[in-house]
Amino acid sequence: MKTKFTLKIDKSVIKKAKKFAFEKERSLFDLIKNYLRILTNEDISSEVEISANLQSMKGAFEMSKDFDYKKDITLALSKKYL
Repeated sequence: MKTKFTLKIDKSVIKKAKKFAFEKERSLFDLIKNYLRILTNEDISSEVEISANLQSMKGAFEMSKDFDYKKDITLALSKKYL
């Protein structure tokens, strides 16, 4: 069952939240709904749409267990900018 409810939030917070939602190409309603689901540990994976291109890449490569992505990012960025 779905129900409607109203929130009273400072205008400045709403303005920032709307900007954030726009940048993420999401609706403010969707962000709030998913945040509440995460807080209550409700499974949202059934609503996440995965594109066909991404699905086709699934299992395309395997990473070693000791892979340190932070180290690789730091190295790549230092090569690019230093």
